Amino acid sequence: MDAPYSPLEFALLNDFQRHFPLVAEPFAEIARRLDCAQADVLAALDRLQRRGAVSRVGAVFAPWRIGVSTLAAIAVPPEQLEAVAARVSVRGGVNHNYQRDHHFNLWFVVAAADEAALTEVLDSIAADAGQRVLSLPLIEQYHIDLGFDLCNGIKDRPAAGSFERRQLSAAEQRLVTALQPGLPLVARPFAALANQAGMAEADVLAVIDDWQESAVVKRLGVVVRHHELGYTANAMVVFDVPDEAVSEVGARLAREQGVTLCYRRKRHLPEWPYNLYCMVHGRSREEVLPVIERLCRVAAHPCEFLFSTRRFKQQGARYFDGQ
Repeated sequence: MDAPYSPLEFALLNDFQRHFPLVAEPFAEIARRLDCAQADVLAALDRLQRRGAVSRVGAVFAPWRIGVSTLAAIAVPPEQLEAVAARVSVRGGVNHNYQRDHHFNLWFVVAAADEAALTEVLDSIAADAGQRVLSLPLIEQYHIDLGFDLCNGIKDRPAAGSFERRQLSAAEQRLVTALQPGLPLVARPFAALANQAGMAEADVLAVIDDWQESAVVKRLGVVVRHHELGYTANAMVVFDVPDEAVSEVGARLAREQGVTLCYRRKRHLPEWPYNLYCMVHGRSREEVLPVIERLCRVAAHPCEFLFSTRRFKQQGARYFDGQ
């Protein structure tokens, strides 16, 4: 990593991206495992969040299980890019917003409670930017749970989950709203969430446990920011694959070394013919380019790659109000 971290900070960053203790006092349990005081764990996580290495400590929800989302792109005149990006980023439903080196130069992810709310946000952005928005919703996922092993690169690759929508009760929606920004860094964070959601602490723990068992929550733990950890080269590789072959090619690419995410999205013809996406993260372009070249050879279909050149916003998805 580019920045120095203490042994405690490194352990929190590397070892608790998954399998976070789902108990009333999780930070005390982490402290027990790391042979330190709970106050030290809380202070270290607070430092890491303030430094930007940690986005939050919390849940990563599976796509389309509790709401809807899409990847979107706009071709913004270069002289307007910063102003348009700022107006896009200010919207609560936008969780990622990047500049990429392409004619379509502004790429962002929007999440919402339902498709009507998502369409409203996209239409509003298009009207505000004065540009057509390409909406590229997820169709199929092959590898979509990004984690970083700070010693060996990308972490393990869980199996892709389903898109079956989970119907949430009013209390569960309130819990999602409370959980979206991450766990509060207090001794009993789930009790704090329970207070916000109008639930009992035991019920909060049981619901989150059920969400993990049913893969509504893909993982619970420390959510790191790859750029701050030294993975500064981020390329989106896109392929135009015949629809009858895309699942087979996607599954093959997902197994390739160096692929951090792999999924199928809807085409947006005629402007955007691509339907298969791979993300590659590395510490430099020189490290990433050979991976891209290999992927293009393996896929054997038309491809382009778009490096990220600027990050305007990065946070967890916000599906419900209270964003």
